[in-house]
Amino acid sequence: MGNYVKGNNYYNQDTFLYLNGAFVRAADAKMDLYSQSLHYGYAVFEGIRAYRTESGETRIFKATEHYDRLANSARLVNLPYRFDNKTLIDATYELLEMNMLQDAYIRPVVFAPANMSFLPNTDSNITIQVWEMQPFLGDRLLRVMSSSFERPNPRGFHIEAKASGHYVNSLLASQEAKAKGFDEALLSDMNGFIAEGPGANMFFERDGKLYTPSAGNILPGITRATVLEICAAEGIAVEEGKFKMSELKTADAAFFCGTAAEVIGWESIDNYQFPKPWAQTLSAHVQKVYKSWVTEKSTATISQ
Repeated sequence: MGNYVKGNNYYNQDTFLYLNGAFVRAADAKMDLYSQSLHYGYAVFEGIRAYRTESGETRIFKATEHYDRLANSARLVNLPYRFDNKTLIDATYELLEMNMLQDAYIRPVVFAPANMSFLPNTDSNITIQVWEMQPFLGDRLLRVMSSSFERPNPRGFHIEAKASGHYVNSLLASQEAKAKGFDEALLSDMNGFIAEGPGANMFFERDGKLYTPSAGNILPGITRATVLEICAAEGIAVEEGKFKMSELKTADAAFFCGTAAEVIGWESIDNYQFPKPWAQTLSAHVQKVYKSWVTEKSTATISQ
């Protein structure tokens, strides 16, 4: 493929994206600079992954669930949504083929037209972009820090909407952690209970059981739901609830999970080293099973 445009790693002169029903070259695509999306962060998006399966075919993992959530996010923030799942899923598969991608990250975005007032929009735009991306947080155990930033008050936002503006909070927390020499941040809610990472949900493990923050102050992720499915299938006990940082710092292990991050373990939280070797944890088993699910590999060879 051709040289990357302006030094970016996401598209080049040969890259196509989907925009309002048409496939256009990424380098030629345009959006209105008077959009509420640019000025106010008023947009919704999804993060989706496609995988090359064991059979060699390309499969988008939980495509319907992701596009359902995109529609729901748009509804929650009052963005008109006139798109249907089948059209978008078909377009996504075609886009992957056009860009010669199998293992890929997929980013649909619904954004507003020109509107510099606070009046509701009567229309919206949609784009779908795809690119190669390794696990978002890498593939080694993470050094995590408790953030000085909190998750937004759910009374101020529809916290279950995957809205673009919410992620300013994520950027600030993640950048703070990296500036202090950590790999990622963990945010608490306004009441001091553990919430989630900047772009991923979290689980921790203690005495053969997994724990995860309950819905209400988190984005209830599709990968989080998949981990709960895996635990049910594998007979692993899980408790959802409200947990303090002090409880995390007596845990055996912990991990983030999200579409971009997949399932990635932690080495430590605020320099508290998790004592159990990662390979011996239930969390590591969940990581292996998750990878087998997304690539449609038989779990018969996955041993706990």
